[in-house]
Amino acid sequence: MANSTIHPDQMFIGGLANNDSAVIQTIYKKFVPKVVNYIMNNSGDKDQAQDVIQEVMILLFNQAKANTLQLTCPFDAYFFLLCKRKWLNELKKTSNKGVTINEDAASINESALELVEQAETFDEKQQLFDAMFLKLGDKCQELLKLSFAIKSMEEVAEKLNVTYGYVRKKKSLCIGQLTQWIQESKNFKSLKN
Repeated sequence: MANSTIHPDQMFIGGLANNDSAVIQTIYKKFVPKVVNYIMNNSGDKDQAQDVIQEVMILLFNQAKANTLQLTCPFDAYFFLLCKRKWLNELKKTSNKGVTINEDAASINESALELVEQAETFDEKQQLFDAMFLKLGDKCQELLKLSFAIKSMEEVAEKLNVTYGYVRKKKSLCIGQLTQWIQESKNFKSLKN
């Protein structure tokens, strides 16, 4: 990456991580209209634009919470490019024809493009994890959700009204099964790199 210094717009990412309503309102006020106009001018409507924006906001929130996003370009460029690519992917899915992405070379910020590719990979990994997680039984899902939220296994055991030893063993088995399914997935090899 040519310029790896953190952009001042990182505050938007921090605000999303903290679920700061003022930051979220600012994003919707300053950056969303441009995306809505783009989608409406490219075979979409307002509802479709809102769906794309919602998906991108969830992706950004997940990245912010996972602390994996270090913004090295303006938030506007990153947000718009994420939305644009998500919309073009939606058009590809619903069209029999391929959609060609003709990027204006002067308008693409290399840093934003690199961050978008990282975000897309993050999103694919999250989708794979979520799909495999849903294959687990209810008890495993409940146990893992609690152990993600509560760091103390003693507290998890107490909440589930079982022994500490049982929780540790069951968590290990559940994670083992989840890991196995993820590694056996056809997407795993491409996402691993």
